[in-house]
Amino acid sequence: MAKIKRCLLGFVLTLAVLLAGPVFLAACASFQDSNSWRTADRSSAAIAPSPEQEKSAVVQVYAARAFNWRGYFAVHTWISTKAAGAGQYYVHDVTGWRYYSVQSRPGVPDRAWFGSAPALIADIRGEKATRIIEQLDEVIDRYPYPTQYKAWPGPNSNTFVAWVIREIPELEVALPSHAIGKDYLGEDLFARVPGGTGYQLSLGGYFGILAGTREGFELNILGLSLGVNPLGLGIKLPGVGDLALRNTNPMPDVTSPETGAAKTVGAGQSSQKTL
Repeated sequence: MAKIKRCLLGFVLTLAVLLAGPVFLAACASFQDSNSWRTADRSSAAIAPSPEQEKSAVVQVYAARAFNWRGYFAVHTWISTKAAGAGQYYVHDVTGWRYYSVQSRPGVPDRAWFGSAPALIADIRGEKATRIIEQLDEVIDRYPYPTQYKAWPGPNSNTFVAWVIREIPELEVALPSHAIGKDYLGEDLFARVPGGTGYQLSLGGYFGILAGTREGFELNILGLSLGVNPLGLGIKLPGVGDLALRNTNPMPDVTSPETGAAKTVGAGQSSQKTL
């Protein structure tokens, strides 16, 4: 009987830790401005440089709180690209309300996600961005779940972005710990982490562990992750995401000849701290 009580207590404490972040966010409920997706804000956050301002190639990864109550638990991620000399951006993501879920189309790169402001996860420019863009269409065509969508545990929008990142070695980007679905590996148990250096074990996206240079260490329980990031000097909390002093992902250098006057995103602006 005592053993059963200890198991029940452990289960309750684990559940309390996992749900503390989402419950806190639900109590605050300040990151969305509309109850209807039809009227929710979809305007640009003015993060991405305009094609007139930036002539070189641009590859950016964004995240924003998922719509409605899902935003208490997770973010939606997407990739925006602009070829060198192009006059418009393309947005690559997965949505759950169309049968053919994968979309690559011209669009606003930094648009709010139905009331939730986007945050910049990574920003790559110049020749490296060109090489990434040259591979992108072929990689997206090979995405193994083009007509499937399951908010939890995947495959979903974050599964798509994580898969694309893994398939393009130069696109080494650590996704936020609360990008639920990024750890969904389908029938596979092991994979390279999106951030490049490191590996992860995942049991269908429900349970798993991850260790990587950019990501740090994450423990995934029922899709919710907690852990630490030594390189980013931060911690990871379920629902809250990454609270870090440093962004470990690629960002443009203000002194780089490839990016001109582009501004480096510092710790205070890092999506890993604000999401």
